[in-house]
Amino acid sequence: MERAFHEALRRGLAAFRLDVPPEALPLLERYADRLLAWNRKVNLTRITAPEEVAEKHLVDSLLLLPAIASARTLLDVGAGAGLPGVPLACVRRDLAVTCCDSVAKKVAFVKAVAAELGVDVRALAVRAGGDPERERLPRADAVVSRALADPAAWVPLGAAYLAEGGVLLAMLGRDADRPRLEELGRASGLALEGLETFELPLSRSARAIARWRRR
Repeated sequence: MERAFHEALRRGLAAFRLDVPPEALPLLERYADRLLAWNRKVNLTRITAPEEVAEKHLVDSLLLLPAIASARTLLDVGAGAGLPGVPLACVRRDLAVTCCDSVAKKVAFVKAVAAELGVDVRALAVRAGGDPERERLPRADAVVSRALADPAAWVPLGAAYLAEGGVLLAMLGRDADRPRLEELGRASGLALEGLETFELPLSRSARAIARWRRR
């Protein structure tokens, strides 16, 4: 991987003071390398510049690390190419991750890259519809989706997969409306626990992470 990738990753991790062990860095690089290699034949991502992969895929995913500090299991709904689940598993080797997506070729990539990296990631080809038992999806300590950016759709769906005491996470853009997020949580029996906003250091893209727990 070229120098621009390493510099973007270094700057992003430093900007947010993310605690990433040195042994995780080769795994993150290998994941990015395989993502771009597969992407030449299979449509996995529109982001193909290495420095953008580092910032908008890896750093963006790892912004969740503080929010899942106490989690031992994570469900990534609509995971696509394994984002954010696979990068989180690269850093948190004690984290058991389940990725689900309805697109078989994306699930095939996640299975292949997880096996190559030796991380604890299970990938299932299923569309999450709010019925974990029927779908054979776990109830997890942390539940997240990058694909479902609309909180009105995501909060009631994601709440169905929460384990007791678990945290529901939403990855949002600039327009994060706290009163609306609180209202959506209440409707699903959740309390908004936090709303953090960020700006990625290279692209200046706005990010926000909302967290809910059972009331």
